[in-house]
Amino acid sequence: MKKNKTDQEKMRVSFDLDEVLFVSPETHKTEPELSFPLNKIFRERLRLGTPELIQTLQKMDYEVWVYTSSFRSDRYIRWLFKSYGVKFDGIVNATRHLKEVQGDRKQILPQKVPSRYRISLHIDDESVICSLGRQYGFEAYQLDAQDDEWKEKVIARAEEIRRRINMNSH
Repeated sequence: MKKNKTDQEKMRVSFDLDEVLFVSPETHKTEPELSFPLNKIFRERLRLGTPELIQTLQKMDYEVWVYTSSFRSDRYIRWLFKSYGVKFDGIVNATRHLKEVQGDRKQILPQKVPSRYRISLHIDDESVICSLGRQYGFEAYQLDAQDDEWKEKVIARAEEIRRRINMNSH
């Protein structure tokens, strides 16, 4: 984990992809479509404000990850977001999760366990994932509907958790 200026570990924030960062233009405000030929390769549309939010969080000294149950490749995700000027600090897709989290365990684990990657806040649209946070040691913020203030709400939630972590570590 990267260290910040005071040699503390950076807090990690992760985002689900489908219905969180990737949304339908019919139900959500979206970033402009990528230009040809990228719009033929990457058909997903980003929720309006996604690149700005991720870059802001990184400037605020957070690590920003993707944690998705989709099988999109790490390379595909990185290339798509690079087209919007975004570079993630880490990516966990379904393939990585099944290998590193589920492994050979007989007990079926949830499709996302962000705490396994020291992720403190996970943003997801599924209430079931968000409700498992307490049991599996991570905070969650549920996001699904169109919300013009979603970026501010995510930042506020991240800051609240970071303050709590910093208070508990002193």
